[in-house]
Order: sequence, then structure tokens, then C-alpha cells
Amino acid sequence: MKTNDTLEIIPCDFSNQDHCEALVNLMNEYICDKMGDGIPYTEDQKAKLVEGLKNHPSKLVLLARAGNQFAGLANCFINFATFTVKPYINVHDVIVTGSWRNCGVGRRLLEKVIEKATEIGCSKVTLEVRDDNHNAKHLYNSLGFFDAEPRQYYWAKYL
Repeated sequence: MKTNDTLEIIPCDFSNQDHCEALVNLMNEYICDKMGDGIPYTEDQKAKLVEGLKNHPSKLVLLARAGNQFAGLANCFINFATFTVKPYINVHDVIVTGSWRNCGVGRRLLEKVIEKATEIGCSKVTLEVRDDNHNAKHLYNSLGFFDAEPRQYYWAKYL
């Protein structure tokens, strides 16, 4: 069993080709997972993903690395909560590569997000989770996340 003793959580350096490759590979793995339920990126989409995140002004992209291996990724965005008049961080993606699941990688990534949110004076950290993703829900609950009151729903209008 792998141990997270050697894990480090680092910001994605978009000038580092290894980081960009890890970002794309981890996202592709996530998309193709049953929880992602999607289609792998085309070469054009891979380039747009890296460029889009690189240029997004409020991104927080963290990589979990053990030696030369990338074990996980968190894509987050720093937003502004008008009710609390403070920033908040929305966790958009948490990905742990298959060989590193159940080794604490997701926990370490989220702990780093929470640490960053505290540093910049955020009022909260938000995330969405599929109702059938029991492992993720267990992790999120153990870190203090819960259903918002009143209960919130994730709505979308696809364009």
C-alpha cells in the first residue's frame, strides 16, 4: 500500500511541461471514470484546458506529487461571497489517480485548499458532489463539509 508520507501538495506551474501533462492526464482519468461519465479530451481540448486554466484570473490548481509521480489534482476557483463580503473558494474538481486512491491524497489536497482559504480570509469553501459518490461524501463530511442549509441544488443550463 502506498503511503502519503512522501506526498507534497504544490501549485501547478503552468510553465512546467510535467505539471501541464499531469493536469491533462489526471483530468482525462477523471472524465473517463464512472463518476466523470465523459469522453476523453481531444488534442485541441487538452491545449484549451491548459491555456484556459493558465489564463483564468481566479484559479487555484494544486497537484499532489510523490517523487516523480503525480497522484492527484484539485481545480478550484476563488470567488466573492456577496452575503459575507469575503472571498470563498469553490472546489471544482478533486481527482486522485487510481493507484493512489484510499491513501489520503484527496484529504491532503482538500486540507491544502482549506489552508489557502484561511490564509486569504475566505468565508467558506464550497464543492459539489454526486449523490452516488459515497467515498467522496465520506471524505468531505470528515473534513467538516455538509449539506448547506437551506439545501442547495446544482442547476445547469447547457449552451
